[in-house]
Amino acid sequence: MKIYILLAHPDKESFNGAIADNYLQQALKKGHEVRIQRLGDMQFDPILWKGYKVQQDLEPDLVLAQENIRWCQKWVIVYPIWWGSVPALFKGFLDRTLSSGFAFKYHDNDPFWDKLLKGRSAELIVTSDSPWWWIWLQYRNSDINTIKRATLQFCGITPVKTTRIPNIRFLKDADRHKMLSKIISTIPSA
Repeated sequence: MKIYILLAHPDKESFNGAIADNYLQQALKKGHEVRIQRLGDMQFDPILWKGYKVQQDLEPDLVLAQENIRWCQKWVIVYPIWWGSVPALFKGFLDRTLSSGFAFKYHDNDPFWDKLLKGRSAELIVTSDSPWWWIWLQYRNSDINTIKRATLQFCGITPVKTTRIPNIRFLKDADRHKMLSKIISTIPSA
């Protein structure tokens, strides 16, 4: 399988970085073709200065991201929840990369759109300081609704599997190692 991993945490030295690196190593061991990008290493302007009125030229790292998305069969995204949502840099990446004509295309004469990224699946691996029930109760899984439903499925990417790692700030090293082992154990052989 062709897997594209996006570390959507700006700090590659974070636990999210360890998750992405371990996923990469295990997927390669199991015979998959894998590409990875780390937002913290990418150079791009995350702001849509004119909204969607003007097509903003993509920087080379975003062009590469689009190539990786076209290439992959499965897109793995590792990110933390910050303020009930995703990091601003990740949101800017999505705004700039999943543009009209690449990820979707509205119809001229009706309210519908073409989902241009069909044929791909995704896996979201999400960390948070809060317990899972708080994220559900207080925020109604706002990050999942945004990334899974309003973004990936809007563009045709389905199914989208979600793995939450709650209470991250309370996890001891042994618990983090168990979580990493659990995540990589779910990667099937190619």
